[in-house]
Amino acid sequence: MASSSVAARQEGQSQELAHPLIRKLSNFTVLSREECAAVIKATGKMFDFRTGDDIVQRGDLTGGVQVVLEGIACRYKILEDGRRQVLAYLIPGDMCDLHVFLLNRMDHSIAAITRTKVAVISRASVLAFTDQYPNLTRALWWCTLLDEAIMREWLVNLGQRTAYERMAHLFCEMYYRLGAIGEVRDRSYVLPLTQTGLGDTLGISTVHVNRTLQDLRERGLITFRSGLLTVHDLPALESAGFFNRDYLHLRDRDQKD
Repeated sequence: MASSSVAARQEGQSQELAHPLIRKLSNFTVLSREECAAVIKATGKMFDFRTGDDIVQRGDLTGGVQVVLEGIACRYKILEDGRRQVLAYLIPGDMCDLHVFLLNRMDHSIAAITRTKVAVISRASVLAFTDQYPNLTRALWWCTLLDEAIMREWLVNLGQRTAYERMAHLFCEMYYRLGAIGEVRDRSYVLPLTQTGLGDTLGISTVHVNRTLQDLRERGLITFRSGLLTVHDLPALESAGFFNRDYLHLRDRDQKD
């Protein structure tokens, strides 16, 4: 009986850590069983989106918080003449709009880059977290601060780094972010972006994207083929992009294997 009880408890803990949001929050703190149960219950309502679908659009009523469970999405804004700027990439465990859910309407859009599964945490559930679970509330606050840290780094990317440095930096960031959720294998990760998408992210033309990718490949730093990016020399790629992972605030762990 005792051994079966231990096994059941271990299985329950394994299922909790498999939940993308719990896994992300675990980079900041250890959640209690009660807190994990509250997160799982709050993310029970799920929706599927196809590649290219808008998950939320600029001007939509906020209402709740979207959490990416599977796939990759992006936050973006479009100018009146059709030009698009990608503001962030959202991977499993990321909350799309925790920082704006108290506002009335969305001031930007979020789109699925791949087939994406999203859970919606109601406004009432988020407010209940803040009332009942201070440790969980601090973890959610950490997520918001992390989003702001990444945004600051993206601003530096667009304002100061060259196209070559921007691309190297972006590839390093995604390597570590995806590595933190177990999505990097043999130094490779899925990055299903077109050259147009990279241009919208880095603020450069498609021609410049192509030339910069060639430069990174010719220097033996990466290969990027059919949506799979392989990093051949991580220290050199970090040096090329002036990359320092400190802003990602990840717990110390070996992600270079």
